[in-house]
Amino acid sequence: MDLSIIIVNYKTKTATSDCVDSCLGEGSKADIEIIVVDNGSGDGSYEYFKKKYQKHKNIILIENDQNLGFAKAVNQGLKISKGKYKYLLNSDTAVTNGTFDNLIMLAESDGKIGVIGTKLVLPDGSIQKSCFNFPTIGNAIREYWFGEREKYSSFYKENTSEVDSVVGASFFITPKAYEQVGIFDERYFMFYEDHNYCRRVKDLRMKVIYFPEVTVFHHHGLSGKDISSGQNQWRRLIPSSKVFNGVLKHYLINFILWSGQKFFVKKSPE
Repeated sequence: MDLSIIIVNYKTKTATSDCVDSCLGEGSKADIEIIVVDNGSGDGSYEYFKKKYQKHKNIILIENDQNLGFAKAVNQGLKISKGKYKYLLNSDTAVTNGTFDNLIMLAESDGKIGVIGTKLVLPDGSIQKSCFNFPTIGNAIREYWFGEREKYSSFYKENTSEVDSVVGASFFITPKAYEQVGIFDERYFMFYEDHNYCRRVKDLRMKVIYFPEVTVFHHHGLSGKDISSGQNQWRRLIPSSKVFNGVLKHYLINFILWSGQKFFVKKSPE
């Protein structure tokens, strides 16, 4: 099997169904399986998927009785996946024709590639900034104290580029990366799990590539609608940031961000 697609559903059965349908109709020659993990939605999602896709032998459903967090749910899919390549999609995404073949082609062109992220297009037609430098103290100072744009915040590239990290909404993992890095770190309930995986990939001297030649549509925030408010996002970000950065660095970075916005130069306009 060429490719395992893993989609975590949490109270987004309509969007998830649209995502699955886009994968089924994507048009590539790749032999695929689609693994949908219902993460304790409690809204009839699992039953809905079971009925709708009962004739599709390449669709595998997993049902959790509670929300285990994104990383744990993804790992459930990864552990049973049979595809050579692994492709994580947010439930609020939709792929376009040729996505799978193009991702596989790029991965096979360079044995040092570990992770590939795609262009993400938002409902209004704008491009989501989905590339990152790692959120280090140095990068925070450069952007929030010295006004160097896109050193800490997200950005996008017009051409295929090697970057530190890509957003997990469209996250393609090569066999080499999966063999050496393995599954996601389950200490992350939500947020930073993509940064963590990319950092582990980079630590092993593999590449993280942003590949804008492939377009995926993203209804950003829908898959995490229960935490989409700024306050709820911040509550989820805090523990994940502490795991990723360590407690001391977490507080230092937050001081830099706060003081930079309050006292130092403003970020240069885009």
